[in-house]
Amino acid sequence: MSITNLVSPSATLAVNERIRRLIDAGQPILHLAFGEAGLPVPDEVVDALTRGAPDNGYGPVAGSPRARTAAAGWFDRRRLRTDPDQVVIAPGSKALLWALLAVLPGDVVLPQPSWVSYAAQAALAGKRVWGVPIAADGPGGVPDPTALEETLAAAARQGHRPGVIVLTLPDNPTGTVPDADHVHRTVEIAEAHGLSIVSDEIYRDLAHEPGAVHSPAEYLPERTYVTSGLSKNMALGGWRIGFVRVPEGAAGRAAREAMVGLASEVWSSAPAPMQHVAGHVLNEPPEVVAHIDRSRRLHRATTLAAHGRLAAAGIRCRPPTGGFYLYPDFEPMRPQLAGQRVDGGDALAEHLLEQYGIGVLSGVAFGDEPSALRCRIATSLLYGESDDQRRQALAAGDPLQLPWIKSSLDRLGEAVAAIGTDQAASPNAA
Repeated sequence: MSITNLVSPSATLAVNERIRRLIDAGQPILHLAFGEAGLPVPDEVVDALTRGAPDNGYGPVAGSPRARTAAAGWFDRRRLRTDPDQVVIAPGSKALLWALLAVLPGDVVLPQPSWVSYAAQAALAGKRVWGVPIAADGPGGVPDPTALEETLAAAARQGHRPGVIVLTLPDNPTGTVPDADHVHRTVEIAEAHGLSIVSDEIYRDLAHEPGAVHSPAEYLPERTYVTSGLSKNMALGGWRIGFVRVPEGAAGRAAREAMVGLASEVWSSAPAPMQHVAGHVLNEPPEVVAHIDRSRRLHRATTLAAHGRLAAAGIRCRPPTGGFYLYPDFEPMRPQLAGQRVDGGDALAEHLLEQYGIGVLSGVAFGDEPSALRCRIATSLLYGESDDQRRQALAAGDPLQLPWIKSSLDRLGEAVAAIGTDQAASPNAA
C-alpha cells in the first residue's frame, strides 16, 4: 500500500480551513468545529520569545537543559517525580505522539471515540488499531474495562498481541476527565496484558479540578509515557511546543534513545526561541499561573453554558469536566432528523452547517459508529473576534454576559431547539 493510501488530511485541520473560507466569504458561521484555545498570548510570554529570538542555532535534539529542567519541575508539581533526562522537547506534542507509536513495540489500542490523529499516526507507523468503545455512561479517554478485556482476548485468539494503549486525560472529544477508579482499572488491565501506556495529558491544566486528574504514570510508572505541551493551557498552538516524560528504567531509556534518533532525522530539534518560552512558562511564574487559572474559568463557564443549551433541547451529552469540548448525542432527535435525510454523524455535521450555519466535527472523525448521531462541539472560539474582546472575556467576572459570547450560545440553543421541533432555519436568519 502506498503512503497516499494511508494518510488523509487531518479532519480537524480540514474542517477549520473549510469553515474559515466560508467565514472569509462573508457567511455567518458559528465556528464550533476546531479545538484551538482561542486566547491571546500574555505580554510576558511574548517577552520571553523576544529574549530567545536571537538564539538561532541548533540545540540538543532532546531539548535544551533549561527547557527540560523546567518540564521536569512541571511534572514534579503534578505528582510525577521526574529527572530532566526523562524529558524530550519537540515542535508540538503531536510529533511526540507519533514518535512514541513508532518506537514502542506492538499494535495500538484506542478508546473510541478518540482524538482524530491517533489512528492516523498508528497507520503511519505500520500499526494495527484495536478500537474499544468507551463506557456508554462513563467518561471518555479510557475504554470500557469489560470491552477492553474482550478486545484483548479476541486479539490473542487471532494471534495478535497489541503493545500500546493510548489514553487521554482530560479527553478530546468528550470533554470529560476519567476519575481515579477508571484510570486505575484501565492500568490494571494494561499491566496484566503487558501494554505500554501513552497518556496524552495536554489538557491537564484545563481540567475543571486539575488536582483531580490522576495520570496512569502514578499507577504504572515503569510503562507510562506522558505527553503534553503549551497548545491548550497557554493557547500557543501555532508556536508548536510539546514535551514528553518517559519512564525511569531500561525500557524508558531505550524508548527515549529511539525517539531522539528518530527526531534527529525528522525535526532535528525544537526551535530554540520556543525552548526559551518553554523554560519560562513551565517554571510557572505567578503571572503564568494566573493566566491559566483565568483561562480555565472561562473554558469551564462556556462549556457548562453550552451543555445547558443542549440539555434544554433534549440532547444527550456528558457534562463537561475538562478542556473546552462537548460530545452531544442527537439520538433523541432521530425521527426529526430522518425527515431531513440525516442518518449519521457526517450527515448531521453537514446539516448543522448548511441549515443553521453551525460548524461542528462529525463523530465519525473520532472513530465513532457512522450511523451514530454524534459530533464534537468546541466552544473555544467563542471568546471574541479580536484580542481586545478575548482579553475582556478572560477578565470578566461573568463572561457569559458579554454580548458576543451570549449571542453565540443563544444561537446554538435556538438551533438545537429548532431541530427538535423540525424547524430548520437558514444560517442567514441567525
